[in-house]
Amino acid sequence: MTRNPERPTEFTVRLRLVANDDLPTLYLNQLDPDAVRMAVVNPRDAHSFDAHWAGILEDITVTARAILADEVVVGCISSFLADGQCSVGYWIAKEHWGRGIATRALALLLQEVKTRPLYARVASHNMGSIRVLTRNGFTIKSYRMAPANDRYPACEEALLELE
Repeated sequence: MTRNPERPTEFTVRLRLVANDDLPTLYLNQLDPDAVRMAVVNPRDAHSFDAHWAGILEDITVTARAILADEVVVGCISSFLADGQCSVGYWIAKEHWGRGIATRALALLLQEVKTRPLYARVASHNMGSIRVLTRNGFTIKSYRMAPANDRYPACEEALLELE
């Protein structure tokens, strides 16, 4: 892969609690059309986004962290219950894709979240996200056609597990 000389290859990735000041950045990240297509998700409007994050920040069963690369918020990562399974998810701003940030952020989250098994669901065409997960020890357990709902269009998804 060709590296953009304006994008350093060495940088620090760390996680911290999501702050209210992070939410405008995270809101804009989830509106990016390319990211929406890659994740196969319907972006939230401002009101729905704020309500969703208010719930996350109040839910003691959710581990939600801001992802910082050289102290700049570039996304978020979390562990949460989905369909009765402890799961992980993350979102990186498109301009930071391909730099290893998600892989490093997931490794940091896995040091904090000790629950196993841990699951992830990813659109099957999202090879970047599948690589992030497999580099952190997840294995693909199955594929399925996920039905559409208010948040997600129908798509084939991979179910991954970390034992």
